[in-house]
Amino acid sequence: MKPKPKRPTDWRKRFDAAKPPKTVVLHTDFAGIKTGTTMHIGSPGTIANYISRIPAGEVRSIERMRNELARKNDAQATCPVTTAIFLKVVAEVALTDLAEGKASTEIVPFWRVIEPDSKIAKKLSCDSQLIEHYRLLEQADRS
Repeated sequence: MKPKPKRPTDWRKRFDAAKPPKTVVLHTDFAGIKTGTTMHIGSPGTIANYISRIPAGEVRSIERMRNELARKNDAQATCPVTTAIFLKVVAEVALTDLAEGKASTEIVPFWRVIEPDSKIAKKLSCDSQLIEHYRLLEQADRS
């Protein structure tokens, strides 16, 4: 029996169908975060919002983003697993928008958080050169 061909992911649908953000108290250690820690679980929308507020030409590490989101939401940490997943969703929606003709100024500038050589970048439907291109473009515009 032949395996069923995998349907392409509808990233916009995943973005729109995400659960609302919440903060939980961990009852067991999780992803390097200790039991008893208050952990914020964001959404693609909160990630997109954060990235959109980063000034053009500037970058933030995923760790810094997670720390700032935790502080903003009165938590001690932000979930690293869902953050990575939601970051990919946000980036793929932006890449879809680019492919459909939107200008880079009209999409969420995911390259301000995703490093070109990162694990997340390797999982995207674009190559790392695109991320590097937009980073260099924004730096040149700031000069």
